[in-house]
Amino acid sequence: MQHHGTSSDGTAFDGTAPDGTVLSAEQQAVLELIESTREHVFVTGRAGTGKSTLLEAFLASTERQAVVAAPTGVAALNVGGQTIHSLFRLPIGLIADHDFDDPPELRRLLTAIDTLVIDEVSMVSADLMDAIDRRLRQARARRHEAFGGVQVVLFGDPYQLAPVPGRDEGERAYYADTYRSMWFFDARVWNDADLRIVELQTIHRQHDADFRAMLTAVRHGTVTPEIGRALNVAGDRPAPSDDILTLATTNATVTRINADALRRLPGEVKTARADIVGEFGPKGGYPADEELQLKIGARVMFLRNDVGGDGHPRWVNGSLGTVERIGRTVFVEVDGESHEVLPSVWEKFRYSYSSATKRVTKDVVAEFTQFPLRLAWAVTIHKSQGSTYDAAIVDLGPRAFAPGQTYVALSRIRSLEGLYLRRPLRPSDIIVDDDVRRFMADVEPLIGRGAALES
Repeated sequence: MQHHGTSSDGTAFDGTAPDGTVLSAEQQAVLELIESTREHVFVTGRAGTGKSTLLEAFLASTERQAVVAAPTGVAALNVGGQTIHSLFRLPIGLIADHDFDDPPELRRLLTAIDTLVIDEVSMVSADLMDAIDRRLRQARARRHEAFGGVQVVLFGDPYQLAPVPGRDEGERAYYADTYRSMWFFDARVWNDADLRIVELQTIHRQHDADFRAMLTAVRHGTVTPEIGRALNVAGDRPAPSDDILTLATTNATVTRINADALRRLPGEVKTARADIVGEFGPKGGYPADEELQLKIGARVMFLRNDVGGDGHPRWVNGSLGTVERIGRTVFVEVDGESHEVLPSVWEKFRYSYSSATKRVTKDVVAEFTQFPLRLAWAVTIHKSQGSTYDAAIVDLGPRAFAPGQTYVALSRIRSLEGLYLRRPLRPSDIIVDDDVRRFMADVEPLIGRGAALES
């Protein structure tokens, strides 16, 4: 199905994403569904099915007044949007029946929105989803209409990332009394609104059918003894070099591995300090290290796609390389080629409504400038989200402790040949949230049929 739209600069949409990726027929059909209806749509799919590509293509092509938000600062930066709390001016923590003020500039902005896009929605709690609904109803003076009449388009995979429960006992008690679960799909707003679920089926990351089937089993928690044995046999061998990336469960493990490896290299450490302009927010929301320590020979990972002018990116977010030279810029060897890497600027945006143009505008309110590199002998499984690696060592430590953690780690890797396990997988490492099983089981008839993609 061809999608005919117009990008934000007025050019006809030709079926390619902003990064030049050609959309599949499946992705174009989902775009058509979003664009040609006012339905609330949840776009999900296994790792590597192109959810991010589809989100970027929609934002680039839509003529609607669309804004994009995400639950964390880094996720918001990645999609060029705003955090949910900042966009809707919501308090941090449990919101419940908290009274909202009604500033006129926020009311004008929310009244102008046609479509709200939320990325990484699996990390959004039911309470936060209901607060978004209440804020939109109030601002738009359409209190009897879900989300005040705004179309909501959600992206994410509940099999990969879960909402983070609060440590406060009162908060946990509130959820137990008020909601079936913490998940976004158990918010009360869905009693008043239908959510159309579309699951992208085509995996673009792994091409081996057997490995794809194994990953699907890990995702759904249906790993048989045979599948477990096959994964363990494949991963039970020493990594061929010290430069193979380790995916670990905790920040402490990653910091230790990277610090030890950097210390073992000869030569002196060079430090690049980030330049921060404006209110960028807490350090936890920084897109890169505030102080990046490097040596010649250091293994690094790129944190952004290359925006080279010739249309052929030299690296993508997640590419691995080795530092060759450090001066005012950094030279990194990637796949046998040396590239000069310049500092990148991450822009923090804020939406507002322009009464002059009668349109939603997006303004830069802060900038973070740093080399788009991170030490990469190891990275947390959480931060590997969305990346693809030819090979990696999966280190689950004493145990996997979060639903989806093992699936995210294994599904970063292109093939079974690139899998190295620090220790054998155990049945207890495969954790699937029961509420996710229930939600996805309820929607199974809508998924994977042509009808689910027809508008």
